[in-house]
Formats: sequence, C-alpha cells, structure tokens
Amino acid sequence: LFSSLLFSSLLFSSLLFSLWKTNLLSAMEYRVAFLLQVFGMMLNNAFYFLFWVIFFDRFEKVNGWALEDMLLLFGVVAVAFGAATYLFGNALHLAGIIANGELDYYLSLPKPVLLHVLASRSVASSAGDFLYGIFSFVVAVVVSGEFSAGMLARYVLACLAAMAVVVGFLVLVQSLTFWIGNASLLTGNAVNAIITFSLYPITLFDGTAKLLLFTVIPAAFVGALPAQFVRAFDWASLGQLLLGATVFLGLAIVVFYRGLRRYESGSAIQVRM
Repeated sequence: LFSSLLFSSLLFSSLLFSLWKTNLLSAMEYRVAFLLQVFGMMLNNAFYFLFWVIFFDRFEKVNGWALEDMLLLFGVVAVAFGAATYLFGNALHLAGIIANGELDYYLSLPKPVLLHVLASRSVASSAGDFLYGIFSFVVAVVVSGEFSAGMLARYVLACLAAMAVVVGFLVLVQSLTFWIGNASLLTGNAVNAIITFSLYPITLFDGTAKLLLFTVIPAAFVGALPAQFVRAFDWASLGQLLLGATVFLGLAIVVFYRGLRRYESGSAIQVRM
C-alpha cells in the first residue's frame, strides 16, 4: 500500500511539474506581454490597497485591526489566489470546459482528470498577485517589526491552506455545470465575492454574515483566519484552517467526479501539441 501511494504521488508530481513547465515556456514566448501583465496586476493591487492606507491614516484601528494587519491580510490573500490561479489556471474556466464538451481530451488520457484539467493552463497575471502578496508580507514584517522562523512557517502554511480553499471553492461552484448548464456567470460572481470579502477584517461582520463567510462564500478561510494565524499561533485557528482546506477540497473532488458521470461528450476532435 505504501509503495502504491508513493508511486501515485511521484506520478502526480511528475505530471504537475511537466504541465507547469509547459505553461511557463508558453508564457515566455511572449515575454514582454507576460511581464506587462504581471506588473499591471501588481499595480492594480497597490492602487486597491491605497484605499486602506488612506482609511487607516484617519482611523488608527478598526475593531482591533491596524494597517500592518491589512498588509498581512493582503499578503496571504494575494499569494493564495495568485498561486491557485497560476498553478491551476483552469479553475477559472472549468465551467466553460464542461459545458463545451472539452473534457473529452482529458478523459482520453490515463491521467487524473481533474488535476490534469486544472493544471493545463496558467493565468499569467496571477504571477503578479503572487509577487504582490510576498511584497505585502515583507512590508507587514518591516512595519510591525516582528519576524521569526515560526511566523514564516505559519505564513507558508496559511497560504497553502487558503490556496486549497480557493481551488476547492472554484471547482465546487463550476461543477454545478454538470447539473444546471454553463455556470460561467455564476463563477464570475463567486470569484468576485470570495476576493472582495476576503480582503475585509472579519471583525466587521457578525451573526449571519460571519456564518456565510465560513460556509457559502468561504472568504474567512482565505483572508482573515489565515492572517490571524500568521500573526499569532493558535491551535484552534490551525484546526479551522486545516478543516476548511480539507472540507472544500474534498467536496470539490467528490462533486466533480459525481458530476462527471452525467457528462455528455462534445464529440469534438481536439489535437494538443
């Protein structure tokens, strides 16, 4: 059993690295365009954060959150979303792939269908999100004057957990295409919702709103909760992070493969080079 699991892990790793390498080489064919997209996204994030700079210039703290906390929040969200949509770019396009019958190509190959689909595309601008997130984390450390190896380890773990929730949520929403038809519009709204709400302090919400941010739109698992965990270690926060990542990723896999049983081929002949 152990050797079988090890072989499967090596196979999946080899597949992922091959796809990511191919995506990177493809992006590098148009290097200037790639770099412009990366820089443009970083600039876009910087302008968005400028609102919080102006806000905290007038109000020193809001429900316990200060400017350095927002820097940390942006550092987690930008890295998580950037890594998720760069490494698994088709997480943003899965609904269209299903609705247009384009799963045929992936079903014809002896590879994990969902993993292959998600990693077959990279969103170039997402590299800008990732780099901005690293920059924001570094600035947060400089502003707060607090840093340790433990904090860095918590940051990496928090970003990985948040990334898993982002991928899981996007796959879960778009897998509804198997039942309701093309869910591209729903996907756009879901992406906007999880990004928007993840960039606000969780202390601004209470009651039903907070419950929704941990369930229907799991923005709390992408932003506020990981940021709080990075700021200070807490076993409860760690447990919630790991539970959220496991539940949403697990649900996504189950729902996708259940829906795959209902999939109707597009009868399209596709050639990939």
